[in-house]
Amino acid sequence: MRIGIDLGGTKIEVIALSDQGHELFRHRVNTPRDDYTATVQAMVDLVTLAEEKTGQRGSVGVGIPGSLSPYTHRVKNANSTWLNGQPLDKDLAQALNRDVRIANDANCLAVSEAIDGAGAGQSLVFAVIIGTGSGAGVAINGAARIGGNGNAGEWGHNPLPWMDEDELRYRAEVPCYCGQQGCIETFVSGTGFAIDYQRLSGQQRKGNEIVELIAQQDPVAELAMSRYETRLAKSLAQVVNLLDPDVIVLGGGMSNNDRLYHTVPTLMKQWVFGRECETPVRKAMHGDSSGVRGAAWLWPLQSAE
Repeated sequence: MRIGIDLGGTKIEVIALSDQGHELFRHRVNTPRDDYTATVQAMVDLVTLAEEKTGQRGSVGVGIPGSLSPYTHRVKNANSTWLNGQPLDKDLAQALNRDVRIANDANCLAVSEAIDGAGAGQSLVFAVIIGTGSGAGVAINGAARIGGNGNAGEWGHNPLPWMDEDELRYRAEVPCYCGQQGCIETFVSGTGFAIDYQRLSGQQRKGNEIVELIAQQDPVAELAMSRYETRLAKSLAQVVNLLDPDVIVLGGGMSNNDRLYHTVPTLMKQWVFGRECETPVRKAMHGDSSGVRGAAWLWPLQSAE
C-alpha cells in the first residue's frame, strides 16, 4: 500500500492506494495555518488514521506548494510560508519512523497523470496547474523530475514569451509575488484571468462568473478569454520548443474550460519553431485528486514498503 498526502494552504488530504492504484481510503482536514508543528502532527495523524482504517502499513509521499532545497534540505518557495526554512522531510520521517518522499504539488500532478491518467504510457509528461496560481511539473517515465536545484518545471516563474505592447504594460502593473515582473503565472493563472477581465471591463468578477458571461455571449468576457487563450498558447509553445513533451496535461480551475482543448493546440503552432505541433493538450483525468494520488506514486511499485 502507498499513502499520499496533499499539503495545501487550506486543507490537508490523505489517500491510501493499493498497488494497483485502487483507492482504499481518503480523508481531509483543515490545515493548521501558520503553525509548523501542528501541520506536521496533522499529517502524522492522517497517516495513522489511514493505516488504522485499512489495516495496512504504507509508504508515504507528500506533495507541497513549494520544494525541498537540495542544498539546505529545507523547504523553499512555499506560498504556505510557515513551511519555508523547515526540514519537513526529516521531521515527518522521524515522527512516522520511516522514509518520506516530498515533491512539489505540480510534480505530483505530473506523476499521477503519467502513471494512470491523461498521460499514461507517455515517457515525457508536462503537467500544468492553472488555478489561483500557476505552476508545472515534469514526469519522465512516470517519475518526477526534480532537478539539481529543485526547480524543474517552475514554468510559471519564467517571463511570458513574445509579449505585445499591452502585455508589456501589464507586466509593470502586476508584479509577481516572487519579486519578478511579467511571470507567466500573472497572466495564465485564474487570478490573472480575473484581473485581465477587470482591466477590460472595470468590473471585478470571479473566474467562473466570467465564464458564465461568455456563455451569455458577453463581448468583454469573450475578449478576456481570447486573450487568455493566446497567452496560454504562447507559454506552452515555449515548452514545446524546450522539451517537446509527449503530452501536456492541464489541471486547476481554469483547466475545466473545455474550449481550451480546441483553441490552444491550434494557437500554439504559430509560436512553435517550424510551426509544426501536434502535441496533445489534455485535461487531467483525475482532476482535483491528481495531486494526492501523485504524492502516493512518488514511491514506485518496487520501492513501496
